[in-house]
Amino acid sequence: MQCLLMSIFHNAYEALQDACYIWRQEMRQVVKDEGVLIFFIIVPIIYPLLYSWIYNNEVVHEVPVVVVDQSHSSLSRQFIRMCDASPDVNVACYAQDMEEAKSLVSRQIVKGIYYIPSDFDKNVNRLQQGVISVYCDMSLMLTYKALFQTAQMVSMQMGAEIKTKLGGRYTHREEVIAAKPLDYVEVPIFNPSGGYGSFILPAVLILILQQTLVLGIGLSAGTAREENRYGLLIPVNKHYHGMFRIVLGKAMCYFMIYAVMGAWLVAGVPYLFSFPQLATWQTLLVIMVPYILACIFFGMTVSCMVKYRENVMLLMVFISIPLLFMTGISWPQSNIPGVWQGVSWLFPSTFGVKAYVRLNSMGASLGDVLMEYRILWLQAALYFGLALIVYRYQIHLAHQDVRERLAEKKAQKKARNQK
Repeated sequence: MQCLLMSIFHNAYEALQDACYIWRQEMRQVVKDEGVLIFFIIVPIIYPLLYSWIYNNEVVHEVPVVVVDQSHSSLSRQFIRMCDASPDVNVACYAQDMEEAKSLVSRQIVKGIYYIPSDFDKNVNRLQQGVISVYCDMSLMLTYKALFQTAQMVSMQMGAEIKTKLGGRYTHREEVIAAKPLDYVEVPIFNPSGGYGSFILPAVLILILQQTLVLGIGLSAGTAREENRYGLLIPVNKHYHGMFRIVLGKAMCYFMIYAVMGAWLVAGVPYLFSFPQLATWQTLLVIMVPYILACIFFGMTVSCMVKYRENVMLLMVFISIPLLFMTGISWPQSNIPGVWQGVSWLFPSTFGVKAYVRLNSMGASLGDVLMEYRILWLQAALYFGLALIVYRYQIHLAHQDVRERLAEKKAQKKARNQK
């Protein structure tokens, strides 16, 4: 019994020694490689700040618009006054026709056009539908939203006023009920400001964590592969009892770095830009640990499947936008085909984004994201197993390459001796 315990202790000590050796080698490689430092440190720090700063206002006010009023009626002037009085639209100028208005938009003097046709007042007085055309510059979604929603709200309010005048009611209460039989109160949930930043940026932050981690691991493996062909960062003649120690040592290095970067992305950036923060740090920690581990082992598996360090950059940058759509945050999940939903389950970001947004932006509890939590741990275990397999295969190729080179040298030496 004592011998068995001593053997177990000796094996555990040797495994820890090997893992620490791999950790030191990988950390040195990360520090030496400028590309890896950029993806591990610079990009996770700077990119979220830049992206969040661009959308920090979340909503825009006083968007300039040009009016083409062909009606010249009291009703058209009322519409223009109400739009100009709104906080989101500023009637900057008038144009004689659409060509002049288009010229102002093309020169970016205004961001949209309100076109009121000549028969607008006549159609309304004839109890026919009046039409006002809205043309918006679609290069910026926030300006389009301000111009379109303002015109829509003003037209609805004017329509309610016209409806009450034609109703023949006698009291103000009757007029209110006739104009709006079913009243409602609009309360924006999960996104109080109604802005783009609070809506999409939390998902982007989690996706940045996965993409930069995979890119950094891929670059590190690519650099090492260029130096010793297979990029395992270990001497091929050193004996290791299994791949567990190699994968564990590398994972220790990446986890130490991204424990800091993860805290910055999920807690620091939202705090700086006042994004919704409803989850406690303990809850975020419970979710982020399996997510970071799943991303690490996923990145290690992918890094062994690309031959050159540039390949992983092209691959991960190309799939960044599709991955964001497949999370179901920026596009309804019900409209995503089943095949693509199945593809999205391969990536930790799909479940990491869902869990983080529900916890931090929607105020869900850990029990509400229990499925995502379990799947993240399952992905971490599966990709850990795949990493062991692909690293074992890489070791086999490395040893085979060494044997072939030694055989080639012996053959050359034998040929020289025969001469």
